[in-house]
Amino acid sequence: MASTTQTNLEAEKQSLLDHHKEKHFTAGEIVRDIIIGVSDGLTVPFALAAGLSGANATSSIVLTAGIAEVAAGAISMGLGGYLAAKSEADHYATELKREQEEIIAVPDTEAAEVAEILAQYGIEPHEYAPVVNALRKKPQAWLDFMMKFELGLEKPDPRRALYSALTIAIAYIMGGLVPLIPYMFIPRAEEAVIASVIVTLIALLIFGYGKGYFTGNKPFTSALQTALIGAIASAAAFGMAKLVQH
Repeated sequence: MASTTQTNLEAEKQSLLDHHKEKHFTAGEIVRDIIIGVSDGLTVPFALAAGLSGANATSSIVLTAGIAEVAAGAISMGLGGYLAAKSEADHYATELKREQEEIIAVPDTEAAEVAEILAQYGIEPHEYAPVVNALRKKPQAWLDFMMKFELGLEKPDPRRALYSALTIAIAYIMGGLVPLIPYMFIPRAEEAVIASVIVTLIALLIFGYGKGYFTGNKPFTSALQTALIGAIASAAAFGMAKLVQH
């Protein structure tokens, strides 16, 4: 009878899960990498091109310097993303090993920590005692529980570091080429910089809107903020170049 009841409960649970589709956005790490890459890619080469234009450089010089910066920036940003993700993975592995040793060496203490964690959620001792005992019988589940709820660490994807590096680097290149496009077709840098400003500000507005949409912020506010930051950076670089010239 008990077995039949449990089977029915499992079937009902699975039916509910099948019919309920979560709408949470789950690609946070990828979006974060894209935002980092595109944001810097749009802003840094944009400011560089504006600064060189303010120094009366030719379009060919601006384009050459811009492409060199995009290449160097993509490598640097990609490497930074790789090292950051690798550090997270190494930290997780270190804490995992330490937690494994503690579960073996001081199981009673670790069980008490499980009880304390569950008590923080308002679960009474008579309610969490069976959970604690069940976890003690399943070392891997116990370890996973401690990593997530005691340390707040999620197991990283082993391919995360490489994916992060590639995503950031590609996003940087895509963003960085936008302000340089006008210099490919307009020989005079004084004219190309105007087109570059227009094209890049439009790209910043679109990017800012998308960033706000995917991160849950106000899209229009995000678009204006992103465009404003890019405009200030390029104006500062242009003005500094003019100031140094005089």
